[in-house]
Amino acid sequence: MALKTILLHLDHQDCSPRTDIAVSLAKAHGARLIGLFAELSKAHTVGSVATWPPESYKEAAATARAAFDAKTAGLDKVEWRDANRGGAGEIIQVVTEAAHNADLVILGKDQGPGATHSSVPAGMAEQVILQSGRPALVVPNAGHFTSLGARPVIAWNNKREAARALKDAVPLMAGATEALVVTFVDRADATAESAEECVRYLADHGISARIECLVVEGIGIMDMLLSRAGDTGADLLVMGAHSHYGFPFAIRGNGTRHVLSETFIPVLMSN
Repeated sequence: MALKTILLHLDHQDCSPRTDIAVSLAKAHGARLIGLFAELSKAHTVGSVATWPPESYKEAAATARAAFDAKTAGLDKVEWRDANRGGAGEIIQVVTEAAHNADLVILGKDQGPGATHSSVPAGMAEQVILQSGRPALVVPNAGHFTSLGARPVIAWNNKREAARALKDAVPLMAGATEALVVTFVDRADATAESAEECVRYLADHGISARIECLVVEGIGIMDMLLSRAGDTGADLLVMGAHSHYGFPFAIRGNGTRHVLSETFIPVLMSN
C-alpha cells in the first residue's frame, strides 16, 4: 500500500520536522508532495477599507515557500499551494478539503489549552482528522526525527477507529524492527485476544509485533501511553481518533486532544 499523494500543511514557523518527514516519505513512495500554506491573518484595514492579503501574510507565505523549496529540491513531483485565507474556519476548511484528495495529510501538533500567539487555528489537527476522512500524521514542531515507523507503538482497543488507524499506518511501518501493540485492561491477569489478532494482521504484512497489557489504574490513560512510547524509544504512535481506551464513559475526544497537544513523537491518527 504505497502513498502516492501527500499533503503537507505549512505556516511561517519552523516546519522542518514535518517537512523532513514529508520529503522522506515522498522519496520512499514516489509520491507527489503538496505543500499547502495556511495560517491565521487579518486583512489590513485603513478606515473602512480592508485589503487582502496584507503585507504580513505575503511575507509569511514567502518565508514558508523558500523553506519548502529548499527542503524539496530534487523531488520530481512537488506542488506549492497558498490557501490565501486568514480566518480560522476558512483555514480548517481549506486544509480539510485538500486532504480529501491525498493519501496522507501531515500536520503540526495542536497547541494545548491556554496557548497564545499560534499561527494556526486552535484544534486544527483534530478537526482535519475528524472531517477529512483521511489519515493524518501529526508531527511535533520541535525535534529531529531520524526514523519513522521502525519502532511503532499501536494503541489497540478493537474499535473501528483503531482498526482504521492500524490499516492506514501499514505503509509507514514497512521494515519495522518490532511493533508494540498496547492494550488497556482492568486487571493484571486479563487477556487481550483481539490484540493477538492485531499481531497476526501485522505479521501478514511482514511486521513483527508483541503485546503489552497496561493495567488501568487512573484517568491518565493517554499519559500512560505516551510514557510507554517514550520508555520503548518509539518513533511512531498509531491510534484511532476519538476512540475510547480503557474508560468507555470518559468524555469522547479528551484522550485524542491530549495526545495531539502533548505528543513528543509523530502520531498517525485516523477516524
